[in-house]
Amino acid sequence: MWQEILPNAWECILSRIRSFEYSQKNAVLVPVAALGFGGMLVYWMRSRQKIKTIEIGDGWWGSGERPLKGKEDESIRPFKIETSDKEIEDLHRRLEQARYAPHLEGAAFHYGFNSSYLQKVVAYWRNQFDWRKQVEVLNKYAHFQTTIEGIDIHFIHVKPSYIPHGRAVQPLLMVHGWPGSFYKIIPLLTEPARHSLNEGDVVFEVICPSIPGYGFSEAPHQKGFDTIATARIFHKLMNRLGFKEYYLQGGDWGSRITTNMAQMLPQSVKGLHLNLIFITRQGLRRMISVMLGAYVPWLVGLTREDVQRMYPFIQKNIYELLRESGYLHIQATKPDTAGCGLNDSPVGLAAYILEKFSTWTDKSFLHKDDGGLESKYSLDELLTNVMIYWVTSSIVSSMRFYKENISKEPGLTADARVGVYVPTGIAAFPQELVHTPRVWAKDIFKNIITYSYMPRGGHFAAFEEPKLLAQDIMHFVRKVEQL
Repeated sequence: MWQEILPNAWECILSRIRSFEYSQKNAVLVPVAALGFGGMLVYWMRSRQKIKTIEIGDGWWGSGERPLKGKEDESIRPFKIETSDKEIEDLHRRLEQARYAPHLEGAAFHYGFNSSYLQKVVAYWRNQFDWRKQVEVLNKYAHFQTTIEGIDIHFIHVKPSYIPHGRAVQPLLMVHGWPGSFYKIIPLLTEPARHSLNEGDVVFEVICPSIPGYGFSEAPHQKGFDTIATARIFHKLMNRLGFKEYYLQGGDWGSRITTNMAQMLPQSVKGLHLNLIFITRQGLRRMISVMLGAYVPWLVGLTREDVQRMYPFIQKNIYELLRESGYLHIQATKPDTAGCGLNDSPVGLAAYILEKFSTWTDKSFLHKDDGGLESKYSLDELLTNVMIYWVTSSIVSSMRFYKENISKEPGLTADARVGVYVPTGIAAFPQELVHTPRVWAKDIFKNIITYSYMPRGGHFAAFEEPKLLAQDIMHFVRKVEQL
């Protein structure tokens, strides 16, 4: 009997255990499955957000109507900067005939370019500056032109002379602004070991295009040429050069152009590095952040360094910005009116451009009679920048770029509601016109890999502090490559 009861009892117990295990498994599996499904749903929804991009579109900026037949010439043509005796003689004649207004005593650079110091700059320009020599220096880089959307695009393309064993060369498109320059930083990126930068463990192939209407790039002949059109053209340029993926770097207008490139074709952008952030979104949350930031910065995500750079807020973000942005209001409304005078007078052009290299480099230079210009740059470097605008007659077309972009309602532009999801690096220089904390930048840039508080430097980082900027770009790219 026990022999009959025990097996039945044991079978009953095993049955209950199996039943219990099954119910326990259900108790665990159901929530896990629900969490898994929920996670997949969240991922799907976020993925849908990530693929929201700016429509690439197309454009025509050549003279007259777009040709109905025939394919655009996609050849890459070598380009060389040239000068002539006639060009230099005309410049000298105009410099000799310049008229000056007497400066105000004790005004330094508070009223703009000090006219007494301007006379010294012009005397050097007329009697000592050697434009032919500077043309030779510029032509040491490989210059090219290609036609895109009806206009000739100028660019510099520099490949590294030495590639360390086992290292991949990273293509880097660098986009400038007004009136900046990338000439000094290129060798640091293409030959880092030669300049004692990280022993060359990150090496770049650098492409520096000129924005259409700037320098040696042809100016658009049609209205409406903005940063989105520029972004599309530069993507086409990189595609024409055979690059499927590449890094981007930008400051000033270059920051907005490269940001638009990342919003337009994120699959082509390995990483985006910026030294200026454009923030157009405002609102109640930002206002509260500003008000609380001075007293409890940790509560709104601000660091001690953010507070030091942003406050007193009215002085640094309103008064100082208004003082430095008068040019912007002119260029964003009636660029051709002011531009015609600058295009006719090299002295006026020099004062207009070089004044920016003073206070945009260091705000305290406002108090110096020479604007502090020669403490950071040489007159040869500064006048070479001016000459690029002079010999190409591009000051008016470069000024028009402001009207094409700023005259539009910021919230209605195509890029206003599109986030940036590519890996992003930000170099925050202390003398930049505005400081954007990381917590604010995250509203737009959703994948910030590096955010660096740079120890010194201002708006023209690539020109003023090329080594610092190059190091930060390398640090960012190294991080991205390790992801």
